[in-house]
Amino acid sequence: MYNNKNMEMSKRTPSSAMAIFLVFALFIQHFSAVQSIGVNYGTVADNLPPPAQVVQFIKDKTFIDRVKIFDVNPDIIRAFANTGILLTVTVPNGEIPNLTNIRYARRWVNEHIKPFYPQTKINYIAVGNEVLHWGPQNLIDNLVAAMRTLHQALVKNGITDIKVTSPHSLGILESAKPPSLAKFRPGWDVGVLAPMLQFLRETKSPFMVNPYPYFGFDPKEIDFDLFRPNRGYYDRFSKRSYTNQFDLLLDAVFMSMKRLGYADVDIVAAETGWPSEGETFEPQCTPANAAAYNGGLVKKYNSGTGTPLMPHRKIETYIFALFNENQKPGSLAERSWGLFRPDFTPVYDVGIMRGGQSPQPVPVPAAPALQGKKWCVPKAGATDAALQSNIDYVCSQGLDCSPIQAEGACFNPNNVRSHAAFVMNSWYQSKGKADYNCDFSQTGFLTSTNPSYGTCQYTS
Repeated sequence: MYNNKNMEMSKRTPSSAMAIFLVFALFIQHFSAVQSIGVNYGTVADNLPPPAQVVQFIKDKTFIDRVKIFDVNPDIIRAFANTGILLTVTVPNGEIPNLTNIRYARRWVNEHIKPFYPQTKINYIAVGNEVLHWGPQNLIDNLVAAMRTLHQALVKNGITDIKVTSPHSLGILESAKPPSLAKFRPGWDVGVLAPMLQFLRETKSPFMVNPYPYFGFDPKEIDFDLFRPNRGYYDRFSKRSYTNQFDLLLDAVFMSMKRLGYADVDIVAAETGWPSEGETFEPQCTPANAAAYNGGLVKKYNSGTGTPLMPHRKIETYIFALFNENQKPGSLAERSWGLFRPDFTPVYDVGIMRGGQSPQPVPVPAAPALQGKKWCVPKAGATDAALQSNIDYVCSQGLDCSPIQAEGACFNPNNVRSHAAFVMNSWYQSKGKADYNCDFSQTGFLTSTNPSYGTCQYTS
């Protein structure tokens, strides 16, 4: 029997043997890639375990293979040393103007990167977070220069394998539907994004975006948002069909980059997720919906299928967030994005735990969705300083702010919160009513209650 098998093997042609080898190699490649995903590790909480315990949990208990943090916390960076887990660190927005100076940039690298490199596998430095969307203008004006100078500082320090980039909200898009006609907002497109994309091309770094179907939530499209079976969306211009909102948003970014001539630059989905709990006015925030979105996202990422306009392109993806963060301001939803509670128990299962766990349906009925008209207003916990910043930003963008000026219809009551409510809603309504345009650095939320009063009428 042994000899017969040897004879049968000898009769196989080299091409057939190679085919068997390739099939086996593809199987191994697919198997090794299964169940990996990135995650954002936020720390706006007073009940989280120490970084060393967090990192050990990620390494031993999950399939998470890359992590993004929102600062350069030395305790966290040090905890990832010798784990093999890739780490993205973030430069605070306020540091951007300083980093245009090469001496300052080199000092920054010496203080925040070199002590941990290469033991900690830092793969990206994110310069700021959603700078274009929220400003102020001096940060926007200095962003690309800071990225270039920081890259130079890394190279001068002998560090050539850490890429410099910057994450953006999808507020950079003028529109997303249909994705084939998407483009960046005028002014930002050639003024900031084209030079940035040129830098990213030169340094082989990715373009980071934060695609959140949650912020564009439409109750009529809930299954499309959550990777559930649905009728889909057909782009008649590209003749491509979409089965989920995540792909549609990524293709809108891709086409916007292509219009500027930078379709070759890689895209990273730096933040995306879905909260598992919310206030009564946030009925879309349930464990079932969060499990459906993030579970579908993990399957999508590991399938390597790409998007309709980027087939077979595996988009590096980071779920927001690792933990629920109990100190985040705003509604309950803002404190409920986590995959895990502070005691490491899963809020729901999306299939990233080692040990054979698999995603299971969460038996929580979906709550009725927010219907009808919506208005954008400040959150209860928003400070006057933050709301004044919102007023300054909106009024600097050319919107009519005369109603909140003296003798205007919405001047009284004469306080920051009332004025901010009017201009925030005006901005949200004028920008196509996309939910992310009511985020305002997490100080705004949508309500179905019309805030109009007397002669002060809010648009809807």
